[in-house]
This record gives sequence, C-alpha cells and structure tokens, in this order.
Amino acid sequence: MNSSLFFDISAGAYIAAMITYVIYLVLRNHTAGLVASGITIFGFVSQTIALVIRWINSYDFWMSSHPMSGVVEALLRAAPLRNLYESLIFFVWSLILAHILVEFKYKNRSLGAFVTPIAAMALLFIDISGTTKEIQPLIPALQSNWLLFHVLLSFLGYAAFGVSFGAAAAYLIVVTESKKEIPYIIGSVIISIFIIVLIGMGIDFLSLSSAERAQLIQSHFLKSTLRSESGGVAALSWVLSLAFVFAVWQVGLRLKSVLGSLNLTHTMLDEIEYKSIAVGFPLFTIGGLIMGAIWANSAWGKYWTWDPKETWSLITWFVYALYLHARFVGGWRGKRVAILSIIGFVAVIFTYLGVNLVLSGLHAYGSG
Repeated sequence: MNSSLFFDISAGAYIAAMITYVIYLVLRNHTAGLVASGITIFGFVSQTIALVIRWINSYDFWMSSHPMSGVVEALLRAAPLRNLYESLIFFVWSLILAHILVEFKYKNRSLGAFVTPIAAMALLFIDISGTTKEIQPLIPALQSNWLLFHVLLSFLGYAAFGVSFGAAAAYLIVVTESKKEIPYIIGSVIISIFIIVLIGMGIDFLSLSSAERAQLIQSHFLKSTLRSESGGVAALSWVLSLAFVFAVWQVGLRLKSVLGSLNLTHTMLDEIEYKSIAVGFPLFTIGGLIMGAIWANSAWGKYWTWDPKETWSLITWFVYALYLHARFVGGWRGKRVAILSIIGFVAVIFTYLGVNLVLSGLHAYGSG
C-alpha cells in the first residue's frame, strides 16, 4: 500500500482546515469552528495512517537490503524520519497533534488560525521544493539506533515551539493598544520577514530546473528576488517586501477585537505560550542536543564539532533558555517574553531548514 494517497489527503485537509479556521475567526461562526476542528482531526488521522504505512514500507525496504537485521533494529532504522521530506511530514504531524491537545484542553479553536498556516506552509514547501519522496537507503552516518529517538524528540520539541509561536503572535495582538508599541512593531517585522523568506525560497525553487532543485538552494538563496542579479527585480522585491511588512503591521491589530470576542484572552495565550515552551525545551534538550551529541560521537568520533546545524541548535537552545530564565528569575511577563518566543521559533526554522538549504556541513544529508 502506498502512503502518498493518505499524505495528499492530509495535506488537503490541513489547507482546508486553515481556511475554515480563518473563516471561523473572521465570521465568529461556531459551526465553522466545529468544521475546522473536524477537518483537522480527519487530516491528522489520515497522516497517522500514512506514517504507519511509510514505516512498514521502509521496514520492508531495509530488510530487503539487510536480511540479517533483527526486527527491533530494522524498526528503529526504518523510522520515517530519515530525510527532509519525512522530517517535514513528521514535523507537521507533531504540530497538529500539539494543536489538537491545546484546543481540547482550553476549549478554544481560535489558535488554529495561527497554527495551521505553519503546517500549510511546510506542506507547500514540500510541493515546490522538488524534495524527493522516495524511500532511500540510509547513509552510513544515519545507520544508528539513535536515529529514532534523536529526531523524534527534537521534532516533538519543534512542534511545541510552533504552538508557542502561534500563541505569542496572538498574544501580541490581544495586548497591544497602539501600533506604535515597540513589541508589536518587532513582532510584526519578525513574522513578516519569516513569511517573506519562505515565499522567496518558494520562488527560488519554482525558477530552478529539476537538476538545480536537486542541489536545493545552497547557491540560489533568494537570488530570484531580493538578491537577484537584475537590479530591477531586486528593487521591486525589496519594495514589495517592505509593503508586505507595512501591511502586516497595519492589519495585525485589527484582529484584536475578533480574538477578544472569541474569548481568546491574554492570560490564556500567555499560559499556552509558556507551557508549550516548558514542554518543548526539555524534549529539545534531551533529544536534540544530548542524544545528538552522543550520536555524533558514535558516528564521527566527536561529541561536538561546531557544525552549522550544531551551532544553530545551540543558538536555538539559548533563546528558549533565556525565555525560561527571564520568566522565572527576571520576572519577565507579557510582551517581552512573547517576542522571545517568536525569535526562538524563527531560530528553529533556520536551524531546521535554513542550515540545510543555505549552509553546508556534516548534517547536509538532511537536505535531500
């Protein structure tokens, strides 16, 4: 059985859920909220089935080339977490799982309008990137029992950070009284840049040939837009980007009354933001850094090599460590820690995608 059909169904469901959540947010229609939740759960179930099928197919593929492997070893090394496509799919699955848990706990669907776009953009990135979806042999560095635990815990942590990002963005909108407030301006600029870079990367991919896409964009990052060799294209891209930042700054505050009418309070959002990071931080610490270091030592003979992926993982860890330290020791609350949450998730995205696509290093295998 092929997992592609179920992945396609889940992708369509998440995009439909995103649209329905926005309709619910704008029209404040209870039925639309129920439909959005139902579509999200349907997509999650479909994706879960797809992941199980992919794991079974990967297991069969591994056993065909390693017939002497034990069942447990084969299951660990066949986990569908081995390349960019599989890790993106698992990230979306983890993010939606975290969102569903938060939605049921707080009995509020409004956050879906902030979380499901992240899932939709990840799925869109898969479609436009030319990322291979084929089951491929594991390279020697990945042939380790640490694969499952390292990637699994890391991406569960990423998903929790994604929910915190959505809550922080909504929080800034709810508590801001004026568009001239510094935290609101910073948040608007960061979120705008985040979206602009993703759009620019998508345009890069669309402008490349199949052969060039196979190399991803290590030599093409934003060269179709902001870094174009054509002065006119570059100038137009910068003008449009600045206009987009201005539009986000202008429109964002208009959502305040909408969120308030849906009982999405600043207290609830602050709690979701904090608890998501409180869950995600130890998962990322144990899975991403500690298990990653142990695996690195077994694969390359060193616990730490200052590889770009390792360096940016450490930067991401410091941002979230600063968030928790500032909150517990410094007594920070509200807008300042919300900004840290947003900055942290931007660091997560760069650690995960930016390093693979723009930089090079021992983790380059994660790009293909």
